Amino acid sequence: MQWKTAEYSGWGRALRARGTLARPEKLSALSAALQGRGPAIGNRRSYGDGPIHDGGAAIDMTRMDRLLSFDAETGVVEAEAGITIAELLRVFAHKGWMPAVMPGTGFATLGGCIANDVHGKNHHNAGSFGQHVLAVTLMTDNGPREVTLQTNRGLFRATMGGQGQTGAILSAKLQLKAIPGQRMRVKETRISDFDSFLAAFDTSEAEYTVGWIDATKRGKRLGRGILEEGTLAEGGRPGPVKRSLSVPLDAPHFALSWPVVKLFNAFYISRIPDTSRKRTRPLEDFFFPLDRIHDWNRLYGKRGFHQFQCVVPLDKGPELKAILTTIARAGIASPLAVLKKMGPGRAGHLSFPMAGYTLAVDFPARAKVPAIFARLEQQVLDAGGRLYFAKDALAHPDSIAAMYPELADWRAEVAKADPEGHLETDLVRRLKLRSAT
Repeated sequence: MQWKTAEYSGWGRALRARGTLARPEKLSALSAALQGRGPAIGNRRSYGDGPIHDGGAAIDMTRMDRLLSFDAETGVVEAEAGITIAELLRVFAHKGWMPAVMPGTGFATLGGCIANDVHGKNHHNAGSFGQHVLAVTLMTDNGPREVTLQTNRGLFRATMGGQGQTGAILSAKLQLKAIPGQRMRVKETRISDFDSFLAAFDTSEAEYTVGWIDATKRGKRLGRGILEEGTLAEGGRPGPVKRSLSVPLDAPHFALSWPVVKLFNAFYISRIPDTSRKRTRPLEDFFFPLDRIHDWNRLYGKRGFHQFQCVVPLDKGPELKAILTTIARAGIASPLAVLKKMGPGRAGHLSFPMAGYTLAVDFPARAKVPAIFARLEQQVLDAGGRLYFAKDALAHPDSIAAMYPELADWRAEVAKADPEGHLETDLVRRLKLRSAT
């Protein structure tokens, strides 16, 4: 195993790092690499500076991606941290199992899903990813250590959503979900405005729901969009595997200009008839809609982009509407705006979810975005909500303690697990997660 100097970034590409990277394939190589060198990272699908360590070393875990065991009767799988969620779906869907919670990209690694306690389109009834983790094995100074909620509740909860600060995640045992087939029946419905969207979420009985929002609209059409409701169905994978596309170069500045975004959004919503549309889709098309376009982040140009994702409590719908109004008035949002309803499920001290509504919007990295983000951050704070570390690149540390009331408990566990701070990432330092000073 060799250390190589490289420039790299998270998925948003707005914040970058230069440092040394190692990609171990075996436990012995990983043990040597971790000797006080730096944090473990995955496929760097977190958007901001969570997966980078500028000026230092980091261990890329993506080659440690083996399946270790599987119980076909119970659906319990053990795998190394570098395996991707898409690979777990590919291997087990035809056997009648899939991960119970999946994020919006299949390129996320098992370790990354744990470190961010990710959520999916079924959070309102299935909770967060970490709630389906039965055990996690961490690398410690004394070698691998398996941790469960029963054997060490504090360390387990500090690891779920803990940004990799309790130790490098080597592997995990995951409870998969039994499924009837490899198909998803999807109903797509036009929604006229924001209030109608929240009402549609509240009355939907679907297991999987997600909304696409046209973030350019104001006034009576504020929050118009498309609601997708999904139901798992019997049958093999429908249709041939579609060929993936790729964005070969950084798009020019005008590619996602405001007029272009408005035209795209108008076209996108026009595809759905007034009476709604029903169709059958492969599982990966429903869960990972953007994965068919490799390197789609290059559409934002060489300066990259930021994502703002917040969640506010269920009774704060008017406050979320005001947040969306701020975004629409800013005139810089991209086509990728997503609204979901969340339940109370969360597995860790720093887990993002709460019972409420979550909104995610991309912004091309422009000079005025930090000021816009600061206004949005204050609105979220006033609403009793929180920001998502997996997407963040611009939040201020003063907001975090109020957004995450279990921060002190997390800090206590991390101080025991990594007293020298070897595992700190740029996000951890920027937000002062490990220390108030």
